[in-house]
Amino acid sequence: MDVLGDLVARARRSDAPALRAGDHEFDYRRFCTTTWKVGNLMRHYLGVRAGVEVAIDPAPARQAVLSFYGAALLGAPVRFTHDPGEARAYVGPTSDLPEVGPATKLLAYGETPDDPSVTYFEREVWSENPTEPTERIAPDDPLLRAVERTVSHGEALAAARAVVSEYGLASDTRVALRAPLTSPGAVVAGLVAPVLAGGTVLLPGEGQRGDFAVGDGPEPRVIDPGSAV
Repeated sequence: MDVLGDLVARARRSDAPALRAGDHEFDYRRFCTTTWKVGNLMRHYLGVRAGVEVAIDPAPARQAVLSFYGAALLGAPVRFTHDPGEARAYVGPTSDLPEVGPATKLLAYGETPDDPSVTYFEREVWSENPTEPTERIAPDDPLLRAVERTVSHGEALAAARAVVSEYGLASDTRVALRAPLTSPGAVVAGLVAPVLAGGTVLLPGEGQRGDFAVGDGPEPRVIDPGSAV
């Protein structure tokens, strides 16, 4: 596996749990297919393509996780931020969308947006084409952008492999994301490493616990996001 898209390739589809966000659960079959749909939606509706930035609200929402993987399938680097800047697209909750310039298109989730120029995640993703995007992505292509650095696909996967190895993540491991997605280490340890291991990304609701926490939480073991990348 050389790029993030390899983690959601057709061969990885199964009935095992991949993502749980509160009461919503995606098995690997649905998780892979939905990331393909998100990628296709971003290309067709928002004009996302290789090299253009996608900004995503850093709140730990299932739509943010699916958008991260969908953008990566197209070769579009992702920045988790509240400030879209000059990004080609911004993904965030309808209730907290920022003002954007004419070059940035909005993809909103949650409540139905009143503005017809805003693409509505829940309506459009589910009707999108469920086929795997065919863009050619290289390990050196940028995956994550943050204030302090840019992380390539290859670097993210190498760091995720190190997390899997050090902590013994496996197919029955649930990793609870409890650190801000603005940290590349939190993204790698919380969103990439569990999927690489065939385990579950947990965006915990009230009373839910994983086997590991990325950041501070009630879980018995903690993965320090600062050491992941």
